[in-house]
Amino acid sequence: MAYHTEQILEALTHVIEPDLKKDLVTLNLVSNVKIDGNKVSLDVQISNPAMHSKKRMEEAIIFNIQRLVSKDLEVTVNISGIKNEEGDPNLRKVLPGVKNIIAVASGKGGVGKSTVTANLALGLAKKGYKVGLIDADIYGPSMPIMLDCIGEKPTMVDVDGRQLIKPVEAYGIKLLSIGFFADLNQAIVWRGAMASKAIRQMFLDAHWGELDYMLIDLPPGTSDIHLTLVQLVPISGAVVVSTPQEVALADARKGVNMFAQDRINVPVLGLVENMSYFTPEELPENKYYIFGKDGVKTLADQMEVPLLGEIPLVQSIRESGDVGRPAVLQEGTPVSIAFDLLTANVVERAAWRHKNIAPTQVVKMEQ
Repeated sequence: MAYHTEQILEALTHVIEPDLKKDLVTLNLVSNVKIDGNKVSLDVQISNPAMHSKKRMEEAIIFNIQRLVSKDLEVTVNISGIKNEEGDPNLRKVLPGVKNIIAVASGKGGVGKSTVTANLALGLAKKGYKVGLIDADIYGPSMPIMLDCIGEKPTMVDVDGRQLIKPVEAYGIKLLSIGFFADLNQAIVWRGAMASKAIRQMFLDAHWGELDYMLIDLPPGTSDIHLTLVQLVPISGAVVVSTPQEVALADARKGVNMFAQDRINVPVLGLVENMSYFTPEELPENKYYIFGKDGVKTLADQMEVPLLGEIPLVQSIRESGDVGRPAVLQEGTPVSIAFDLLTANVVERAAWRHKNIAPTQVVKMEQ
């Protein structure tokens, strides 16, 4: 009797990778299937290449092939560890199933980074993408206010026998913020190690499910949080927010350089100029460049990264953020159009990044 590769692969859909919770074929972990008479050989990758794990996987593979194809088959399995698991969202142990992990950063505080993050998240959700948001700005968490979920508390959910945090949902976005775990008026005074532990819990101990985009609102500047993040997850790319004035641009340059360091090596998708110009409500055709003109555009040209968007300085942006209804929801307004354009550019750059740049690896810091 002649046997076929399709029969072998069908049998292996019944073998589950224990850490990744999906079958070997769906995860694309089977290769080099060879059939010679009643002899079958194949290569399989697994997440835990320890000897006992290899033995259990080998037994499961042989059992299912002989059970579902033929008990007369002699099966040889070559098992190795997964290569480049961080680059494939289905193979990651941290944020499995999240296609794009994007950090939103700023060199200094007060440039509207969190406002841009909230509106970008909703802009992506408007386009039909599944979006998650981690408010990693430990010392100034603002997402519960901006997304109108003050006072809400994450619940727990059982996932494969583990109790995990279930993110709060707002406007269709899954959200976790340290603001959910502390009183709104309480000052969060933590040492770096405590802050890093809190961040790790929002990644490792939460059930995020399948997402197209995970946005991470980082604290301003560079800190332990940034190092924790790049050691924990393979960030697809970074978006750096700045205002046009020189003092902000100097810090934005440092932010771009941080991600470009050899040991970190996170692609910068581009820069966003916030508070780009002021347009009075009574003079909608006028633009006043209060903080300077083309500052971020010039920096983007110098650093050879794209300018993703120019967001005007408009009172409604502040007002909408304060009441928990981000400005991108104000359809047809100049502000909404600006955020929609930013969103489209981020989506385009993320797609370009995956097509042209090798997957990001988590950072292995030297002791």
